[in-house]
Amino acid sequence: MAKEWVLNSAMNRFQLNFKRNVGATSESIRKCDPKTIEQWREYYFKNVRSKDHIEELGKKLFVKITEVLPKEIEEITEKDCIDYMIQLVIDRTFDGYMTEIKTIYGILEAELGENIEPASDEWDRLFNVDFYIKIKDKYVGLQIKPVSDVSHIPVIYQQRGLQLETHKKFTDKYGGKVFYIYSIKNGNKKVIANTEIIEDIEKEIKRLKSI
Repeated sequence: MAKEWVLNSAMNRFQLNFKRNVGATSESIRKCDPKTIEQWREYYFKNVRSKDHIEELGKKLFVKITEVLPKEIEEITEKDCIDYMIQLVIDRTFDGYMTEIKTIYGILEAELGENIEPASDEWDRLFNVDFYIKIKDKYVGLQIKPVSDVSHIPVIYQQRGLQLETHKKFTDKYGGKVFYIYSIKNGNKKVIANTEIIEDIEKEIKRLKSI
């Protein structure tokens, strides 16, 4: 298992398994439609890349593992490892979190047909509002909450209860309600978990436009 991990990591690291090196394998095997691995092997070496070519890639992989990687590993310091772990846990997690929020933000804009703007730090601090929609001289507040799964929503709902007072202050000052949007992962996509909230936001926008 350790050997396979090293081989796989090095192969990906130096892109030896990329299309430019090994050809369009997924597309090629569909064209071949093999019933046995022997049929696929024969087709690949005849129509995609030669056996000599793949053997040369294997030799390159060996050089990378035995000569290049050890040199790179020698240059890694304890500080590099500490910095990497902090970056992985803090920076990359935050970046993923923000990407998720922006995805939901885009979905909402498309569904509502309204411009959604990021709230100021002051609004975030005073009113717990992440984004807003301006309707005439009024504002609708939005909070986007990524959740790991639907079972996490009740916990967020409890937190929402603690923020009701700040949201009331927002409504009193700016006229519009504040809405919670929960985002959840569905396969490889982020979607709105409480889709019924879109209709509620639309009603609030309509109400403010009629004033």
